[in-house]
Amino acid sequence: MTTPCIICVAITGSVPRKEHNPAVPISITEQIDSTHEAYEAGASIAHCHVRQEDETPTTDPDRFAELMEGIRRNCPEMIVQLSTGGRAGAGQERGGMLSLQPDMASLSVGSNNFPTRVYENPPELVDWLASQMLKYDVKPEIEAFDLSHIHQAVSMSRDGRLKAPLYVQFVLGVKNAMPVDRDVFNYYVRTMQRLAPEAQWCAAGIGAGQIQVNEWAIAAGGHTRTGLEDNLRIDRETLAPSNASLVRSAVDLCQKYERPVASCEEARTILGLRPASP
Repeated sequence: MTTPCIICVAITGSVPRKEHNPAVPISITEQIDSTHEAYEAGASIAHCHVRQEDETPTTDPDRFAELMEGIRRNCPEMIVQLSTGGRAGAGQERGGMLSLQPDMASLSVGSNNFPTRVYENPPELVDWLASQMLKYDVKPEIEAFDLSHIHQAVSMSRDGRLKAPLYVQFVLGVKNAMPVDRDVFNYYVRTMQRLAPEAQWCAAGIGAGQIQVNEWAIAAGGHTRTGLEDNLRIDRETLAPSNASLVRSAVDLCQKYERPVASCEEARTILGLRPASP
């Protein structure tokens, strides 16, 4: 039986602004509405950041709590994944929302270059974030911006710092990090199969590479991520009108490759998550 494909929607991120695409949801209400549309289109994971009213990113746990509550109210069983990324805060404040006990949280286990800065993930902070995820029963999604991040995640799983089985997301297309390259993608898949055959994996393409990486991942039997955090366009000439429109493109690819789209319940089973909160 073909494994259903989990579609994650990254609804806003920390960088895109309404001046880049008016459809980018900023307020909590906008994010809840946009997530609901994406959920109806076929997304089973919502990858969440929060913003201030002036669109700047924040790690404010109260805003995360409000967003979580709204998604759980409007999108029954949808998996809520909060970001612990470094654009919105520094040090342990990046994990201040983990006590809210979301289903999942992103976790970067190593550093790399971003377009204009170093994305710092020092070992001490990585270990602390991982320990908080264990403490609060939050499943990490490992964001692999580099091959070394896959190897580090496997090492952390083997020594108990991460709870197995792993869920690793390949991030391709960030300027100064790993490019959207088919050979790189294929090697990542083989590396996962060799080092962690019991793990699940996902792939995300940034910018113009999004739909290409969606297709590679779906065709190869993995899971995929889409959304306005990563890409603002349907094609070179057309801004995406919503997160849901990008999810529908991924759903179309699932149909092309005869992959069923995972329901929220199926996604929870595949990832070994606890049942949805009532």
